[in-house]
Amino acid sequence: MSNKVAIIASNGGLFDAYKVFNIATAAAATEKEVAIFFTFEGLNLIHKQANQALPIPEGKEHFTEGFAKANVPSIPQLVEMAQDLGVKFIGCQMTMDVMGLTKEDFIDGIEVGGAVTFLEFAKDASPTLTF
Repeated sequence: MSNKVAIIASNGGLFDAYKVFNIATAAAATEKEVAIFFTFEGLNLIHKQANQALPIPEGKEHFTEGFAKANVPSIPQLVEMAQDLGVKFIGCQMTMDVMGLTKEDFIDGIEVGGAVTFLEFAKDASPTLTF
């Protein structure tokens, strides 16, 4: 059985972020080696400004209050927790180029690479998840 968990984050909303970072931190806390490949809108999850105010699906705004009442960490807090647990963050170079973004637009500590970089990690991962 593999000790790796590979996650593709291709969506950029608040619910997507909670899914990605919840699974990533849980896996890392159980001593799995975890990498997340952020592509397309998923780059919002690690963008310095965008991850401060990720969109919530229309009609689901009441979740914001529920997260607060349940003491659920914010996305920036979960990002920091994931990094502290050793989760590897890979920003998609192609998507960054298309969107005119550079490594400086993102939180500290990310790696920039292409699909091949992620696939090299993911080739023997189990599970591989996409959000």
